[in-house]
Amino acid sequence: MRLFSLLIVWTFVAMMPAGHASQSIPDQYPQSLLYSKPVEVIPYVFSAIGATAPPGYDNSGHNNNLSFIVTGDGVIVINGSSSFLLAKALHDEIKKVTDQPVKLIINENGQGHAMLGNSYWAKLGVPILAQKQAAEEFKKRGFDALDRMKRYNKEKAEGTTVQGPTETFDKLKVITMGDFTIEVRWLGPAHSPGDVAVWLPKQKLVFSGDMAFHERLLPIFEDTITADWLESWKNFEALGAVYVVPGHGHPTNMAQVRRYTRDYLLYLRGKIGELIENGGTLQDSYGVDQSPYAHLDTFNELAKRNAGRVFEQMEFE
Repeated sequence: MRLFSLLIVWTFVAMMPAGHASQSIPDQYPQSLLYSKPVEVIPYVFSAIGATAPPGYDNSGHNNNLSFIVTGDGVIVINGSSSFLLAKALHDEIKKVTDQPVKLIINENGQGHAMLGNSYWAKLGVPILAQKQAAEEFKKRGFDALDRMKRYNKEKAEGTTVQGPTETFDKLKVITMGDFTIEVRWLGPAHSPGDVAVWLPKQKLVFSGDMAFHERLLPIFEDTITADWLESWKNFEALGAVYVVPGHGHPTNMAQVRRYTRDYLLYLRGKIGELIENGGTLQDSYGVDQSPYAHLDTFNELAKRNAGRVFEQMEFE
């Protein structure tokens, strides 16, 4: 009966249309700093789905997915979170599910919402794993990320300090714990330095991190090389995942994240390529048609910026 109920939940979540996102809902779980209560995606694998809006006081900076695996011999948490208190709120939810101790934190990248909560876990003595490029990124930009978080989070930032990972790896780290084998994989350059995918081969489930987005428009940073991301995507697809827990947005399947990640990058690069061929300028790029993706959350905040950054890249390709 339990598995049957989970399958019903999974089917409902996977079939939710992309327009059913959360940018307009300030907080779905008011009794916690978490934006939403963790849900069991498949047996023993949970995720607290973050807001699809930008980080802010109302969502307590929980705008990415914070996940955990109850292995039978301890808990593995995916993402340190964006603050000390948010990490504590996640831990409080874990304790409601199991009395197994948290034994490992995996940072999906070097951004503040993946690593600033490391300060909570480090205080408990929990090891923290990240890809080496992500560790370097956080080392360079962690204090800036902390300052930004403090500005919007105010008193909710209490206790947060800059704490990097305690262990790094290059391309692959295999973890066997309890009933799970977990592969932490760097699949190549993607959204930001050191993005990793956490792959459960037996369960055919991948925590994609920011390799894949769903329900919200992906942001293209200054150092996001879209051509490289598309090459790395081939390695992501090759995993053969059935279930995808994206970095942002509800759990879904490969077809959906392909639609809103790879296909969006191809579409935008195609539009910008046409513009460049016709002698268009950077200013012109801000007006390229991105209407097929206008229903996604954060579209208004990001679409023009994305177009400009892709123009700057492709101008010299």
